[in-house]
Amino acid sequence: MRLGLSIGTLGPAAADPNAQLMLVQEAERLGYDSAWASEGYGVDPATTLAWLAAGTERIALGTGVIQMSSRTAVATAMAAATVDRVSGGRFLLGLGASGPQVSEGWHGQRYERPLAHLRDYVAVVRTALEQRPVEHEGPSIVLPLPDSRGKALTMTIGPVRQPLPVHLAAMGPKAVELAGEVADGWLPIHFPPEHLADTLAHLRAGAARAGRDAARVEVSPMVMAMVDDDADYARDMVRPMVALYLGGMGTKGVNFYNRLAHRLGFGSAAARVQDAYLDGDMGEAVEELPDDLIDALTLCGTPDRVRELMGAYRKAGATRLIVGLNAPTMDDRIEQLGWLAELNS
Repeated sequence: MRLGLSIGTLGPAAADPNAQLMLVQEAERLGYDSAWASEGYGVDPATTLAWLAAGTERIALGTGVIQMSSRTAVATAMAAATVDRVSGGRFLLGLGASGPQVSEGWHGQRYERPLAHLRDYVAVVRTALEQRPVEHEGPSIVLPLPDSRGKALTMTIGPVRQPLPVHLAAMGPKAVELAGEVADGWLPIHFPPEHLADTLAHLRAGAARAGRDAARVEVSPMVMAMVDDDADYARDMVRPMVALYLGGMGTKGVNFYNRLAHRLGFGSAAARVQDAYLDGDMGEAVEELPDDLIDALTLCGTPDRVRELMGAYRKAGATRLIVGLNAPTMDDRIEQLGWLAELNS
């Protein structure tokens, strides 16, 4: 099982490109196979990865993830081809549907039939990256527009790698099946090892429906990580981010991370966290997180526990584990990178 680093979009590290580059350079030195930049409503991941490409040599650079509502499928294909070229063929395209809060509130795009749109989107991206004329007729994307002056155009450049790997962020069963059907990789987030193992059945079902070998689909769980000899301190370092995901990453009716906590048996606690967060009481939201919920959703605790969890992810079917760091200072984050690399060996 390889290691990836998620540099995120929140906190001081996201605001300081030099800090991001320092972390990724250290990850490269330690043998991490990839670094992933996320997209929220601030930092642009493709631009970030182009910056990181200039300061690194070997590490793969992925979007974890680009939101479909933030740009058209051909704009994503152009960004992917460009970053792949400037990085010498190191780009990994991670895509996700996001949710109604960001799609409708930030990008002004209706959040309707997200899986149908994701299927269309991937098809158009692949067509453009293969430098074929972009023609598509699906339920959510039609190109060129019918009864218009448009014509099918071909992208003037292509990526270094053909085909360029496409990874899908997916949490629910139908979304995971779609990843197995059309993607080169699956990016689950906050999945405990046992839930990962169970959900792989949906990935295999999607792959089988498309006549694909599920073993060729990379499985790259994304988890918040914090290693410390004091397990309570490690939990406290990840609590604010867990509260943000369960409470603020979505609306009352549509929060995929909150739904995951319900599926894992933490429905009551997840509801209390969300209620407190949406009422504006971040302190109470953090306090409502029980230790066992933190332990289920994150890779945190003592070195022995983290090593055991990494082994569990490997056994569950993860081919890569993407870690997000929660340590408070740059020195602490660099120490965490080394610790995690050692525990995965």
